Amino acid sequence: MSDVKITDNSATFKGAASAQIERAMEACGLVAEGYAKAKCPVDTGRLRNSISHAAKGNSAYIGSNVEYAPFVEFGSRRQHAKPYLKPAATEHSEEYKAIIKRYLQNG
Repeated sequence: MSDVKITDNSATFKGAASAQIERAMEACGLVAEGYAKAKCPVDTGRLRNSISHAAKGNSAYIGSNVEYAPFVEFGSRRQHAKPYLKPAATEHSEEYKAIIKRYLQNG
């Protein structure tokens, strides 16, 4: 009989990978928040200052809790849309991929 001992480290690996993914999502959310604030139209600054991000699991979210934020993003009968959240999320996908890759490789 062989004295080879096999150890299952898959749970440790999954935990480490999950932690790195969460860190990567936090970094992506912070970068996306910056892009949204840069693109946000400014009158008083209230909308721009309300933009924040949250990361949970393998997702990052950016948004605002200001009641008129959807009208600025999507427009209304009286106002043209001035998107700032969607472009922040979609126009920088290569940068977000690079961030995730960096966190997974260097974790």
